[in-house]
Amino acid sequence: MSETPVRILVVDDDPTFRNVLEMRLEGWGYDVRVASDAERGEAISREWNPHLVLSDVVMPEVSGIDLLARLRHDRPDRPVLLLTAHASVELAVEAMKLGAVDFLTKPLNYRNLKAVIRSVLEEGDARRGAVDAAAAEVAAAAIKARTTGPSRPPSPAPRPAGGGDFGPFVARSEVMREFHELLSAVAVSDASILITGESGTGKELAARTVHELSARSGGPFVALNTAAIPSELMESELFGHEKGSFTGATASREGCFEMADGGTLFLDEIGEMPLQLQPKLLRILDGATFRRVGGRRELHFDVRTLAATNRDPRQAVEEGRLREDLFFRLNVLTLHLPPLREREGDITHLARHFAATLPARHGAEPRTFTDEALERLEAYPWPGNVRELRNVVERAVILARDGVIGLEHLPPYVREPERSHDGSYRFPPDATAEEAEKELILQTLDATGNNKSETARRLGLSVRTIRNKLKAYGIDR
Repeated sequence: MSETPVRILVVDDDPTFRNVLEMRLEGWGYDVRVASDAERGEAISREWNPHLVLSDVVMPEVSGIDLLARLRHDRPDRPVLLLTAHASVELAVEAMKLGAVDFLTKPLNYRNLKAVIRSVLEEGDARRGAVDAAAAEVAAAAIKARTTGPSRPPSPAPRPAGGGDFGPFVARSEVMREFHELLSAVAVSDASILITGESGTGKELAARTVHELSARSGGPFVALNTAAIPSELMESELFGHEKGSFTGATASREGCFEMADGGTLFLDEIGEMPLQLQPKLLRILDGATFRRVGGRRELHFDVRTLAATNRDPRQAVEEGRLREDLFFRLNVLTLHLPPLREREGDITHLARHFAATLPARHGAEPRTFTDEALERLEAYPWPGNVRELRNVVERAVILARDGVIGLEHLPPYVREPERSHDGSYRFPPDATAEEAEKELILQTLDATGNNKSETARRLGLSVRTIRNKLKAYGIDR
């Protein structure tokens, strides 16, 4: 921003909250004015022209949603951040559709609020610069057109790859419609996003969609699963290394931040990142500079950071596995992917989609299902979510040579009622411990879509143990 103080308008009918927020914002160096209702807030906005508006949602007579619509009508480029103690997905979607830059719940986490405000203001500066550049381009194109004739029309905005019902997501459920609307609304921002959801729900697909709908779609998308990288190699993976910086470093190598420069970096399973590396990641995200391992030169980067976790991030913070300050830095915006069992109607829809598209990989024709097979798929709880369903259907595609997938083509734990819906397993009474262990590992691998890291976590084993067991069984997964 410029050297003059940033002007922030606070609109809230609670005088105590309003005063506390005013003092906080002034303490952070902002020029603040307050209003007790939407009408007064609208008047101050027109007279004072703030850089940012923070407004409560639930207020007498005129709500914060209505105020948002009025302020955006007057000046569409002015960011408005909504605050509420009564959050819901529907309200968040409506707010994002109307142009709110974010939607925070009370009681406020002020550390998080500070990060959001900084991100919003920095994004506003970048957007104004882009508008100025675009205006210059338009003027140059107009001059060129007068001398060389009309130019081609501009290319359409990029759309995410795939052909699902909601962007790349194959779904019909209401919860997925709401999720995709919220994703589309937050994608246009350049703020950090934390994507939460169980293993196999499609968090990386969501991250790729955010990237492809953003202004960074022309840049690279780099994904790193922090749970799959040994802790001693994680720093080199993220920041790169110089030749000779450690044993085995026979050549210099770029890290993920360099590879993602100008685009998006997706850090999957952020809660599994080594604790000793988290402060360094936080400093680098805040400063936008880093050094390679063994390097002396400061390198700058321009990267939007997306992170994901299959655990409750707040619980990870409480348990000391995720630093609170890093959580707040990554959690400017949040997207939560619902588990498959909560997506009414999507199981059959997805199964039919996979049965129609997967056979081509095996040189086969599309498959159909018997009613009994679809009933069993609907009844199963899918702890591994969409990834597990895809695995099960692909297995059935290979086995169903006559083109119709029946009960006999489904895995035993899906087609037989011995497997209870709480995710537990039953084994024959005469099974040996070795046989039970093998079955448990294989069924958990099925449930996680062959994700060895997640299988190891669920069973309390190391990834190396899982690999050694599979090798001993003579199974290649």
